Amino acid sequence: MAKTKRLEARLTPAAFKLLQRAAALQGRTVSDFVVAASRQAAERTINEQNILHLAQGDQEQFAAAFLRPAPIPPALRRAARARRKLVGRH
Repeated sequence: MAKTKRLEARLTPAAFKLLQRAAALQGRTVSDFVVAASRQAAERTINEQNILHLAQGDQEQFAAAFLRPAPIPPALRRAARARRKLVGRH
């Protein structure tokens, strides 16, 4: 994929030196290192938002509801039957 976007950042000399050192350890340019590290951090941040964290009691309550769902109310069964008659099984 062609690289068409540009990113600029202002750094302290100490921060830049740290990035230079880390990039050198990986055999990369500072630019390549910053892009790769930023991408990893972005993906990790997005992935962490997709995880549901629950306290122990909430986990147990969720599992119980999932394993033993509430019975389907008669009105909902009737509505499902009526829908199937109108639209079919799709």
